[in-house]
Formats: sequence, C-alpha cells, structure tokens
Amino acid sequence: MASNVSDGIDNGLTRPPVIGLTTYLEQAKQGVWDVRAAFLPQQYFAAVTASGGIAVLLPPQPARDAVADAVLEGLDGLILTGGLDVQPELYGAERHPLTDPARPDRDAWELALFRGAEERRMPVLAICRGLQLVNVARGGTLHQHLPEAIGTDRHRIGGGVFATNTVSVQGGTALAALIGEGEFGVHSYHHQGVDRVGEGLTVTATDEVGLVQAFESTGDGYVVGVQWHPEENVEDRRLFAGLVDQAAAYAAARMKTGQIA
Repeated sequence: MASNVSDGIDNGLTRPPVIGLTTYLEQAKQGVWDVRAAFLPQQYFAAVTASGGIAVLLPPQPARDAVADAVLEGLDGLILTGGLDVQPELYGAERHPLTDPARPDRDAWELALFRGAEERRMPVLAICRGLQLVNVARGGTLHQHLPEAIGTDRHRIGGGVFATNTVSVQGGTALAALIGEGEFGVHSYHHQGVDRVGEGLTVTATDEVGLVQAFESTGDGYVVGVQWHPEENVEDRRLFAGLVDQAAAYAAARMKTGQIA
C-alpha cells in the first residue's frame, strides 16, 4: 500500500519526507575487502521509498547530543531497526549467558536519536530491537531469553528463517488505524521481549502467549513500536506508509513555522 505523499505535494510539502533508518556495524566481505561496514537489509529502505519517502541510513557514531540533533535537523521521521540485543545494563539487569555481546556504540547512538526525536515530536517507528530500545528508554525492562521466561522458542526458530506468529491488535489505536484490529500473522525473529512496559507507553497488540507485540506512546507525539518485522512482508507496508504520512505532516508543520525552507 503506497503512501499518499508519493507525489510530494500533500500538506503543502514540496518534496517527499526524509526518513532516517538506523543501521548495524558488521564485518562485511566484498571482493578483496573484509572490513567493518554499515549494514541494513534492503527490505527496510525499499519499504520507505515504496511508501513515498526518502530513505537515509544512519550508522552508529559518537553519540553526543549535538551530533544527534544535527542529524535529526535534516529528517522528518525516524525508524529504529532490528538487530542484536539491547544491553541489559541499561535497564539494571544482570547479563544472561545467551544475551548477545554488547553493542554500546549502537545503543548510545539510537538512544540519543530517539530522545532527540521525542523532544522534537518527530514521528518514530520502532521495529523489533527498536521496540525494545524504546521500552528501555522509557524506563521499561526486557525478558533477555524468551524460551526461559515464557517456555517457548516460537518467536525465533533460528537459521535465518522468520517464524510466523499470530498477534491480536486492539481497536481504537494508531496501529489499528493502519492495519485494522483483530488477529494477523506476522514475521518474527527475536529471543528477547518486553517485560515491564515503559512509562507513557500503552500496549496495542499481544500474541497467543501474552507477550507484548506492539505499543504506542500515550503522549502527543507519534511513536509506534512493533516486535515483528513488517519489512519482510512486501505486500503489506502499511506501517511504513503510516510513518511516511506522519513525517510529511511533521515536515509541513515545520515549513509553515519557518523551521525548514
């Protein structure tokens, strides 16, 4: 489903909205080169461009607030993408033996971006790890290893194969406005999940075992988080289209007040 801002003129905006997507730093091989490189599966930014947005990749870098502010100044929306586990030290927990090695550079960078986006009331879509990071940023906690916490490995079957799980979406929510209410099959690949929900977040979807599968902010900013991977379903990009629409409205409002040209 394409966004209605693909022509770049809705809400008085004369260009498509610019969406920042966080990336990983991973070891990568290409030809004779074997180096650390910024990495993000194409599905993420293809979903943004197919929805009428401009995708900009945001690799981890020194997370001073001034750096995050400078980056956010050029964006209209932010997507916090999937990846390895959030550090348990950030929510005061002891590290589980099966928790991924810490990625403090990425955690610090994405926390700075999210907090800066919140201050600006910039629209945010948080996916899988992104949802977990937002929960931690709001003072919540995580289950570090779901098979131990809830007795099933149904959320990550391994081998790079996405599991299919059923989620139940509550009506009257921002999420339901995008994809409808009721039960939906989604693509899952995670071994951590929300334990205590963070401040100012309301749960909008759960699965068969009661695990939080989506939430949104109760404040006046647009923050939607999902535990599944909507980028893996090329026939349903409604979450991305919803973010692009929100980003277009955000940019148009800034343009009217002279914050952007």
